[in-house]
Amino acid sequence: MIIKQLSVFLENEKARLCEVADTLAQHHINIRALSLADTTEFGILRLIVDQPDKGREVLAEAGIVVRVTNVLALSTQDAPGGALGALRVLAECGINVEYMYAYVAKVSGKAIMIMQVEDLEVAEEILRRHGFEQADFAGFGD
Repeated sequence: MIIKQLSVFLENEKARLCEVADTLAQHHINIRALSLADTTEFGILRLIVDQPDKGREVLAEAGIVVRVTNVLALSTQDAPGGALGALRVLAECGINVEYMYAYVAKVSGKAIMIMQVEDLEVAEEILRRHGFEQADFAGFGD
């Protein structure tokens, strides 16, 4: 399943992450998953939220640099090697995974992998043909 992700550019300063979380919380936007990659000067915060379009809007209004990108969400077993099958299929088909992060869904107990790949639609179709479950995100997306 292709879903929306918020990508936030943050200066590596005290309380910047708190500012993002606070802004989203004040507008009743729930963070479902996140990844933070940083250097000494800045970081990229990637967020999966329950209202991505509203999230982009309120962060931008708060002066926070934010962009919406599409990513692939895939459900796998929450067990050693759970992601390996999907990664092998993508590798065998020549699809490069640019980045990825995961979390465990409370209700299903499944691991949810969030991936950015070279071609989302092609990767989604390849994984579907190989029997991989698309993550079910009721309430994800505006």
